[in-house]
Amino acid sequence: MISGLSLPVVVSARGADVLVRRAVPDDLHAVIRLLADDPVSAGRGDVAGDEDVDAYASALGRIVDDPSNDLVVAQDRDGAVVGTLQLTVVPGMARRGSTRLLVEAVRVASTERSSGIGSALMRWVVDGAAVELRTPLVQLTSDAARTDAHRFYLRLGFVDSHVGFKYAVTLPDSPSR
Repeated sequence: MISGLSLPVVVSARGADVLVRRAVPDDLHAVIRLLADDPVSAGRGDVAGDEDVDAYASALGRIVDDPSNDLVVAQDRDGAVVGTLQLTVVPGMARRGSTRLLVEAVRVASTERSSGIGSALMRWVVDGAAVELRTPLVQLTSDAARTDAHRFYLRLGFVDSHVGFKYAVTLPDSPSR
């Protein structure tokens, strides 16, 4: 849990209030469903299978226990988890020792896309969390296949300034993904 990040907060998504709060273990299945609800994530193995619950629970525990990380959820007025994202504070040497706020795994339920929830969450990240945490740079990566997401981030003022690279490492005694 990132210390200094004031949660919960209420954000407005096209006039509807959405509660943004830290994820708790009871949110695990809702977060897994959001990951599986996304075709790109599902194609990488996030399919919400019962056999993966322990791996997701372990990941949530590591995130919650890490003072540089937070997993937040967006909850609608009926109490349903309709969005999620992970925040990581990354201290750096570049940009005169600037600290960055990394945003990962942004997901909004397919039934709620284009409802303003994603925009409200990202406005809170930029105008709320980043200011509160004194991180002058917010950055994220987005799968090259997510052209709609790229338009979304550009519309919010993000700049597609870098090219990202990944390298999948096969670990011994671990399933490859």
